[in-house]
Amino acid sequence: MAEGDPLLHVSNVRNRLREIVGASTNWRDHQQAMSERLSLSSMLAKSQNDLPAKTMKDSYLEVHLPLGSEPQLREKYLTFHNTVRFGRILEDLDSLAVLISYSHTYNPTLKKSPLSIVTALVDKIDMRQHVIYPDCDIKFTGHVTWVGKTSIEAKMHMSQYVNGAYTPVLDATFVMVARDPENKSTASLLKVAPTDEERKIVHSLFLNTLDTKTVSFRSRILPPNSVWMEDAKVKGLEICHPQERNIFNRIFGGFLMRKAYELGWANACSFGGCRPSLVAVDDILFQKPVDIGSLLLLSSQVCYTQGNHIQVRVHSEVFDPLTRQHNTTNVFHFTFISDRGVPNIIPMTYGESMLYLDGKRHFNQTVEP
Repeated sequence: MAEGDPLLHVSNVRNRLREIVGASTNWRDHQQAMSERLSLSSMLAKSQNDLPAKTMKDSYLEVHLPLGSEPQLREKYLTFHNTVRFGRILEDLDSLAVLISYSHTYNPTLKKSPLSIVTALVDKIDMRQHVIYPDCDIKFTGHVTWVGKTSIEAKMHMSQYVNGAYTPVLDATFVMVARDPENKSTASLLKVAPTDEERKIVHSLFLNTLDTKTVSFRSRILPPNSVWMEDAKVKGLEICHPQERNIFNRIFGGFLMRKAYELGWANACSFGGCRPSLVAVDDILFQKPVDIGSLLLLSSQVCYTQGNHIQVRVHSEVFDPLTRQHNTTNVFHFTFISDRGVPNIIPMTYGESMLYLDGKRHFNQTVEP
């Protein structure tokens, strides 16, 4: 990626990435190219001090998605209801974040980059408007905003050309790494007990479901306008084919986000009884890469509701049919808003109560000021 060349058509983003790392569009050639990348390790800088200073301008990119001016491109992004598939937008954001990172690390003396940069975390995606028009051009812009020794933060913005001007649609923050990402969540409910206030919330939920006629801890009754958490799940399975690979011979992170989003949206739609709009994507952690040929199990759970908002958690794991082992690869958090009020979600077990509190935390971070 040469400096001074920031303008790109969306279809060229992944082509540029292949050029940078020496990947191939052909599956067999791609495998050979990846084995040849092993020789590039000697080109890595010994320390950060050996690298030239870069500015934010060096990594700035502008990518165009001409849904309005190129109708033939539109079909890939259309839903049955003539709206834009947000899952496709997530794929484009993921590819752009990687290319922005490579633009920051660009070295004109090398034909191929020795770095292997992947998405570690989608820190936040905030929707600035809920409507994305299927027949208006879209523009993505972004650049590097922070750099550590092995990690890069990239901020991106998406706008759409409406009524003669570009209008903001979303803001996104991605964290990229040049090594395997580590779990960042030190305050996770899997490790730390809930706060006193959160314990009171769980106890109140429990008391509201007790059968006053029997006065038994085992006898539970669902309150009015409520749904048991157990009954608010939607699951799916994907066979990971080579077509969905990234430039490093693993499953493309954008594909995982698209599949998780679409499953989460379907769950929110089923739960709320109408088509929901996305409010935010929060804290997507890429814990492990997904190999080609994996069986990918996706499970979406409505874990918190408030008013007409629906918080959905999507858990993805790979399943090895030979060893029967399950390994978590990603956890996704989506906040949706419905056109009408939605039922309360009620946990029954302690584990579900922790999911409820986790969902409430993500909802508060996303929606409340």
